[in-house]
Amino acid sequence: MIAYIKGEVAEITEDNLVLEANRIGYNIRISTGTAGRLPAVGEEVKIYTYTYVREDAFLLYGFLTKDDLEIFKKLITVNGIGPKGGLAILSVMTADDLRFAILAGDAKAIAKAPGVGAKTAERVILDLRDKVSIEDSLISREAALKAGKAAGGQAGTDAAAVARQEAAEALTALGYSATEALKAVKQVEIDADTDAEDILKQALKKML
Repeated sequence: MIAYIKGEVAEITEDNLVLEANRIGYNIRISTGTAGRLPAVGEEVKIYTYTYVREDAFLLYGFLTKDDLEIFKKLITVNGIGPKGGLAILSVMTADDLRFAILAGDAKAIAKAPGVGAKTAERVILDLRDKVSIEDSLISREAALKAGKAAGGQAGTDAAAVARQEAAEALTALGYSATEALKAVKQVEIDADTDAEDILKQALKKML
């Protein structure tokens, strides 16, 4: 219904954004990850939205990128994961982290989200494994980097995510499966100075 809203940040809490556009203040449910990347109160931002309608409520869920919105829409197709559960998962991991967890079969990472148990996490993996790919992360890379730079401080995190993706791609090019590559890459400790080559070398050691 509403593709996006562009307006001024009026108020931010860990799970809600009030965005003023054309003299109307919109209450938008957000993840804590999104809350941490938003610009300051008084600044302008574009929020992609998902409209959730039920008998007793009309709710808006907001995201800084189309990629975040699309992964959220995939999450809520899973039985047992409603909009609240989708935001909970995206509060403890980025869209790329979630893809890695799904492809690597890492239910423990997904189960760290509040209210998401081990069985539900396994269901997420089972239902979405064929609906996500490393290529999805590559397509969203430029948008993620732009969002990070705009938020001031997230760019380093995005750069590390890109390096991890590149290392995983290199491993698959060497003949390893996507699952093997992702599991190895996830075991490598990454900081802001770690590049794809470093990750690849450490991952290969773990696979030998």
